[in-house]
Amino acid sequence: MTALGVAIVGLSTAAAQEPPIRVGTIFPMSGPAGTSGIDAAAGARVQVELINKRGGLLGRKLVISQKDDESTPAVGISRANELIGEKADVIFEGRNSPVALAMQPVIAAANILDITCSAKAEAVLSGKGNPYGIRIISSNEIDADAIARYVIETKGAKRIVFMIQNDAYGNDFRQLIETKMKALGKPFEIVLTEKFPFKQADFRVSLTAVKSAKADIVVVINAATSGMSALVQQYRQAGIETPFLAGIALLTPEVFNVAKDQLNGVISGSAYLPELPPLDGIARAQEFYAAYRQAVGRPPGEEAGVAAQAVSVWASAVAQTGTLDRVKVAEAIRGHTVKDTDFGDVAFAANGQMLTKPRMFEVVDGATGKLKLVE
Repeated sequence: MTALGVAIVGLSTAAAQEPPIRVGTIFPMSGPAGTSGIDAAAGARVQVELINKRGGLLGRKLVISQKDDESTPAVGISRANELIGEKADVIFEGRNSPVALAMQPVIAAANILDITCSAKAEAVLSGKGNPYGIRIISSNEIDADAIARYVIETKGAKRIVFMIQNDAYGNDFRQLIETKMKALGKPFEIVLTEKFPFKQADFRVSLTAVKSAKADIVVVINAATSGMSALVQQYRQAGIETPFLAGIALLTPEVFNVAKDQLNGVISGSAYLPELPPLDGIARAQEFYAAYRQAVGRPPGEEAGVAAQAVSVWASAVAQTGTLDRVKVAEAIRGHTVKDTDFGDVAFAANGQMLTKPRMFEVVDGATGKLKLVE
């Protein structure tokens, strides 16, 4: 019997007799971002199991159907249509912004609540694709502010290089970081911007130019797990001594597993650091952390933690409103504080953005995952 099956057996007889609540997820579970999507899917699945162990939701058990968008917009649309056909009550999606943006209008047209987990492009919450948009991970704007402050104020960098994936996420993020740096009012120069396709894995030519630029810091935006791992390794092989800043939420467990001690000294940021304050003192956060470790065999990374938080936020809003109605649940989240989630009581902006800020850290020991805060 599966872990989900065990959880369902524990439900009350009344809940077992009610029709199940159908939860759908769409993440990339193959391709360049596949390992991150697998983590996100596992995070959502473990959270569903925890809810079922507590007795379900609205007196009903939850069942989950998980789809692979292959990091491709057309495939994402196809998977969304599959979940619509399965009569999903809610859909959790979004690792890659182009895919999330393609799926949003399809899911909205079916009148199904759609919660974005990790896609960061600002357009995700523009209201064009989904008028009731909700996003759990910190936005590009929030992340850009954290990176700009580290680069300009903490690091004091004056010569800056960008290495970015050439898509809606990377280009949007790079522009926001530059805007935030200018707002700080201190002199700096962007001496080089290297762009690359999402699926690229060989960066040696670009790194030759990066090494010659003699920058104070290199800001890297690469959401492909395999690409980030390769880039870190090739950066070290090229003998570049310039500090490497790996965006926000881009150092996944898989990147640590591949790059190991080559990550030592790399700077990044994350809003999901369950072994550090404040999450280490929140019971729900620690319950999920322990359940994920038991189910998957290792600690959850940010993709898993964010997906679990998405399910937790939705479940709290459903319990509060007593309904699965898309509009009522969304309106209970957008612009309000949702209580008793994995991240504690969390506030949302009126546009659906969860108001959480990443914390900047340096990798001390990539082989063991030891970090230190650098704020």
